[in-house]
Amino acid sequence: MNWKIYIHGFKSFLALEKSLSANSIEAYLHDVEKLVQFLDYKKYNLSPKEIELTHLQEFLKWINELGMSAHSQARIISGIKGFYKYLLLENILSTDATTLLEAPKLGRKLPDTLNLQEINRIIDAIDLSTPEGQRNKAMLETIYSCGLRVSELVNLKISHLYFNDGFVKVTGKGDKERLVPIGSVAIKQINIYKEEVRCHINIKKDNEDYLFLNRRGAKLTRVMVFTIIKQLAFKIGLKKHISPHTFRHSFATHLIEGGADLRAVQEMLGHESITTTEIYTHLDRDYLRQAIIQFHPRS
Repeated sequence: MNWKIYIHGFKSFLALEKSLSANSIEAYLHDVEKLVQFLDYKKYNLSPKEIELTHLQEFLKWINELGMSAHSQARIISGIKGFYKYLLLENILSTDATTLLEAPKLGRKLPDTLNLQEINRIIDAIDLSTPEGQRNKAMLETIYSCGLRVSELVNLKISHLYFNDGFVKVTGKGDKERLVPIGSVAIKQINIYKEEVRCHINIKKDNEDYLFLNRRGAKLTRVMVFTIIKQLAFKIGLKKHISPHTFRHSFATHLIEGGADLRAVQEMLGHESITTTEIYTHLDRDYLRQAIIQFHPRS
């Protein structure tokens, strides 16, 4: 479809008619390109003229399930609405499919998202003079680097770490396994934890392969991870209501807002519910790895 022609015209319109800055223009174009990525993934061979409200609502559901904040979703809607206003002004369209497109309801607010500064403050607040502190730093770097669910974090196994290739194998919902890229910062902290802390723990039987252990040599519980994060948030006076899932939301939001392809983020999160009626097409692993290297703040 001729989306590139329309997007190029929109870019000229924003620069010449609206006199927007280069950054503002780039933000508008990213919003429209996210919609194009969605259409391409769903194999909807549609031009802007053929897009209907139902397609746009399905797109919003998709980015919501990826973990984007309500604020980010509202901004994307604004960008797409601006694109359609341009198409109307140029008489390319006679009707606007975005007219009835609503911003996400704030009443069903997604968990708070942390910005990079807040993530740094939380991690910097960890007391590294204790063995538990070294473990906690490795743990938080891992959950943020890989966008893991808390259950995936506590069940992460040493035998599933493929650091030479830059991946970890994760067991997600329904015992489905996936390979997720891991950044260099997380790899470094895991190695420090393994070499300086974990090797001194008297490990309980059947817990030998679990990466993150408590002081008694058993794998961590989900509740313990929640408690660690809550205590760190309280320590730095953070007013947001956060949990381990907040790091997962932040991972997805930072990648998407940095410009990563939605499909790559979807694969890394292990979100198959978005495509329940389709056979999922797995992306090339090098492509996923490159997305982390290029767009993750702590790659």
